[in-house]
Amino acid sequence: MADIAVTTLRPDRAAVASQWQLIWWAFRRHKLAMVALIVTVMMYIVAIVPGFFAINDPNQQNARATFHPPQRVHLFDTDNGFSLGLHYYPLKLTRDPETLAPIFKEDTTKPVSISLFGRGYEYSVLGLFTSNIHLLASSDKSTPLLLFGADRLGRDVFSRTVQGSQISLSIGLVGVFFSLLLGIVLGGVSGYYGGKLDFFIQRLIDFVLSLPTIPIWLAMAAALPQGWPAALQYMMITIILSLTGWAQLARVVRGRFLSLRTEEFVAAARLDGASEGRIIFRHMLPSFASHIIASITLAVPAMILAETSLSFLGLGLQPPTISWGVLLREAQNIRSIATAPWLFLPGVAVVIAVMALNLLGDGLRDAADPYNK
Repeated sequence: MADIAVTTLRPDRAAVASQWQLIWWAFRRHKLAMVALIVTVMMYIVAIVPGFFAINDPNQQNARATFHPPQRVHLFDTDNGFSLGLHYYPLKLTRDPETLAPIFKEDTTKPVSISLFGRGYEYSVLGLFTSNIHLLASSDKSTPLLLFGADRLGRDVFSRTVQGSQISLSIGLVGVFFSLLLGIVLGGVSGYYGGKLDFFIQRLIDFVLSLPTIPIWLAMAAALPQGWPAALQYMMITIILSLTGWAQLARVVRGRFLSLRTEEFVAAARLDGASEGRIIFRHMLPSFASHIIASITLAVPAMILAETSLSFLGLGLQPPTISWGVLLREAQNIRSIATAPWLFLPGVAVVIAVMALNLLGDGLRDAADPYNK
């Protein structure tokens, strides 16, 4: 009876859990990291289909809305009889009689309703099909809703910020992918084989790490022809960012391979006749995949900041390509700062994205070794 009682007891969850389950349980206890995960997922959902979340065509110019200030969305309309529903009031432009400064005031006599999942301009969904359904749509196209105001050409800053997330967030992922590929291949070869090959690769890493990153970025970006199409510019900026970002990861991978190549499971796989490729990719890499994921998450915001900096300085992506760095170029002069401070709002999106990804990376790094909890 005692033996039956022992065998029917439910084993401890931690004793039978996989490494990924332990990492997830440890990660869930990190509250800030969980919030950052939610924010990051929401940002990348927006980046996948920015046209759905945009309200107006991000490239459409409107001479009557030059430096138009942001508009507020209301739920209750008490000025025209009580009504409930999302709406906004068009802004009437007047001027100060003494300074002639523009003054915008809501015209509460003409509420414009906002519909959920309404129809607007057509946009492409991942290049697969087109749609005109938007999360928010104005019922009056002649007085567009400008949540973040408009720039010097009357273009909707909110829609352009949403559209810019596709380039700025994806360039971080693509750049880190190339850096990861170089880092794992060169770091893995260096740590696994050692000898003269290890010495050569380590000197190459030392050379790359000794280069001043920002001047190198500037020099390589300035060498790109200005007349290249947007897709080619995007690809080349991504390659430039990845070429200087792989060295640190390669050094980490090399250290892990040096410590793992003498482990018993590696020797057992080698004696079992496994090929070197299988030993590296099937046995060694998965043993520290969590650390690689944490490193990737921390590297993505650095790539986003690098692209934003290059585009802000005019050496990265060029108009009509829309990215957060390109949008921030509109706020480079004193007039913009004085008359249209809302042009800095794309910078708020950069701050939120970088903070969320950094907090997510911190949580993954802390949870990557759950056995030490």
